[in-house]
Amino acid sequence: MKDYSVRKYQSSDFEIWNLFVATAKNATFLFNRGFMDYHQDRFSDFSLMIFKRDKLVSILPAHQIDNQIYSHNGLTYGGLVVEKKAKLTEVIAMFQATLQFLNAENIQKLHIKTIPDIYVSKPSSELQYALFLVDATLTRRDSLSVIDQTNGYFPSKDRRSCALRGRKKQLVIKEEAIFDEFWNEILIPNLTKKHHASPVHSLDEIKLLHHRFPENIRHFNVYHENKLVAGTTVFVTDNVAHPQYISGNEDKNELGSLDFLYHHLISDVFKEKRYFDFGISNEQQGRKLNGGIVFWKESFGASTIVQDFYTVETDSFHKLENVLI
Repeated sequence: MKDYSVRKYQSSDFEIWNLFVATAKNATFLFNRGFMDYHQDRFSDFSLMIFKRDKLVSILPAHQIDNQIYSHNGLTYGGLVVEKKAKLTEVIAMFQATLQFLNAENIQKLHIKTIPDIYVSKPSSELQYALFLVDATLTRRDSLSVIDQTNGYFPSKDRRSCALRGRKKQLVIKEEAIFDEFWNEILIPNLTKKHHASPVHSLDEIKLLHHRFPENIRHFNVYHENKLVAGTTVFVTDNVAHPQYISGNEDKNELGSLDFLYHHLISDVFKEKRYFDFGISNEQQGRKLNGGIVFWKESFGASTIVQDFYTVETDSFHKLENVLI
């Protein structure tokens, strides 16, 4: 571990950070500072950069709350992001150096949300093994419904029927860079009514992020007789298409608008992506599952993968000292 050093990210590191993200084996555009910094006013950034001698070999997107570090509540996934050639023993050393640095900074706990395997460019479970070695506590497990397109796309009879209903109703799907009507007339009212919640991204924020990442954030609207009836905003990475937001008006079941939209995205727009990630159907820190929603996703042919969340005591770095035999 003596070859490794850790320091906090500074704004002057913007370029080197983003260059590393572009080549890491388990990074997506969410770790680009152009994405992370859109909500910097909401989080006290405590992102870390890990060096082997003078070479940047890992980063940890993170923020601080009191004497605890989170990786990262403003992102869907996180943890150590590592270079493509990183070996298991090296990642263990990186993690040990990270914990020791945090401990010296009087940080008591590190909270990590892992990166689901579908989002990485090559096998990248080294951190999960290191978490086992330090006796990290599993605090949450979410279930994601995912279609692996290499195995084919086989929606149920009901889903095909609903998609056909949308075609018969002459629904029209358009990819557009205009978010306002969908956000204000469908998404926000639906989230408010059903969940007493608001979108994670405000209208101004999603427009800013789309401007910065037009190839990674794509929006599709569904029209019936020139009236907006449904829409979705899709986050696109190298391997995965993931609808971040999807919602329809009160006629969505009669029109089949959401089924029609999903069928189009899966079978046409994103057919070259290996995975179509419907996201989670969980509530209450993974302890509850919305049966109706997960049934609907699985009726498109989706299966389950999990995303784990851990808490680590930073003084457990010493448990990594005598791992190798």
